[in-house]
Amino acid sequence: MHCWTNWFRLEKLRLNTRPGMMKVIGTIICVGGTMVISLYKGKLLHLWPAHLLTPAQLRAIGGESAGSPNHHNILIGTLFLCGSCLSYAFWFIIQAKVSKEFPSKYFSTMLACLLGTIQAVVLGIAVNRDPSAWALHWDLQLLTVVYLGVFNTAATFCLITWAVTRRGPTYPSMFNSLSLIVTVVLDSVLLGSDVSVGSLLGAFMIIVGLYAFLWGQGKEIERQQQVPATTDVDQSRTTDVTSDGEV
Repeated sequence: MHCWTNWFRLEKLRLNTRPGMMKVIGTIICVGGTMVISLYKGKLLHLWPAHLLTPAQLRAIGGESAGSPNHHNILIGTLFLCGSCLSYAFWFIIQAKVSKEFPSKYFSTMLACLLGTIQAVVLGIAVNRDPSAWALHWDLQLLTVVYLGVFNTAATFCLITWAVTRRGPTYPSMFNSLSLIVTVVLDSVLLGSDVSVGSLLGAFMIIVGLYAFLWGQGKEIERQQQVPATTDVDQSRTTDVTSDGEV
């Protein structure tokens, strides 16, 4: 058990330092902002006169039924979402280890997409064996699938792997909260949904928490860069003194 904890442990909290404290506080504020957006609504604000999509486009993407209540299998859905968050967190940590042993991020991304495709095909066939459901049509659904495969999976995996290699697994995962803000804005602009006071408050908390975390992360990186530089200077001085003594 101790071996596994050491394998997953990539950084220390460093609560006795100001940067470490700011990272923890920023993370807590980001999580709190996410919970505020999800759980607190408050007064609805009409920020836009009308949405940008036409009624036909809304029907094509299911916009009309988006506001209808759908409370089936809430417990199962919540468990699945919690499992997804936990798996995603482990994936960031594993990527930090994989990047050191296997630095080719493009080939690793291709392998991940290939294995994900095989799993999706197997599960899809097990759930729906109707051949008509697997027919390809040149419509918005096919465009959505291609967009998700190219940008949301392949390009995103490459960028995340690069960021994990440069800054560690915690750095890119902190930006996941920004996707919630973008979703709220696009939902209001494109689908005409009202923005609540809770959404604005949660978005503000996420931005403040992210800034606090990035500030602490930046200070820690500066401190880590100064330590090797100081060590190199001390070693060079020791070498000069030794050489002078020999002479």
